[in-house]
Amino acid sequence: MALTNMKIFDAHFHIIDPRFPLVSNHGYLPPVFTVDDYSGKMQAFNAVGGAVVSGSFQGFDQEYLIHTLEALGDNYFGVANIPLDLDDFELDRLNRAGVRAIRANLKRGGPEQVKNLKYLSKKLYDQFDWHTELYIESESLDGLMSVLKTLPAFSIDHLGLTKARLDDVYRCVELGAKVKSTGFGRIDFDPIPVMKKIMEINPTALLFGTDLPSTRAKVPFSERDIELIEQNFEIDEQRQIFYKNAISWYSHVL
Repeated sequence: MALTNMKIFDAHFHIIDPRFPLVSNHGYLPPVFTVDDYSGKMQAFNAVGGAVVSGSFQGFDQEYLIHTLEALGDNYFGVANIPLDLDDFELDRLNRAGVRAIRANLKRGGPEQVKNLKYLSKKLYDQFDWHTELYIESESLDGLMSVLKTLPAFSIDHLGLTKARLDDVYRCVELGAKVKSTGFGRIDFDPIPVMKKIMEINPTALLFGTDLPSTRAKVPFSERDIELIEQNFEIDEQRQIFYKNAISWYSHVL
């Protein structure tokens, strides 16, 4: 059984609330997954906070995210998908609601995502200390390395997703990037050796997340994902992966 008394800061999960707009992405609409659904799934674990990540199926709607963060309460933060021209009033409103990052969907997004990445990342880091979260396959990182080197702070979702060009994930960690240990049911490799390599490069880089409700994943999140980490890392390393690194990343406190 998992050590359910270990603190967990869930650095990556989605809330899908049908009261707010949902947008079909490549013909896909996710199942409903409300704050109550999420809370029920997390009852078995000692959750101390988390990060709600906006999905492509939510478009640029921010109201769902503000509502969700208010419902979840303290120590929960938001990752917003925003348009390039969102005005300062709305950005400030998101910041006050608990948004701490923007998401760039480079796997399913178009070339505009890449074009705007450098501008938005610098603007929002300078203005609010927000970082940028990249949904991207590791094999695509090399072509963006010149841009990534200019980003003030960024993370990579789901360990880079693919085993091809994982060395480029490690290069990003050397640049200071964080990497989310999430979505084990999405990746095509054993996560443990990759996580160990990342820990060797930077022990503050790994951020655990459930990826609930595991939309489109071949294998959804389960307690087994937590057990894998417990069985392969020392207690101090587990504390880093499960909550310390992520709390520092999102709340800017140690």
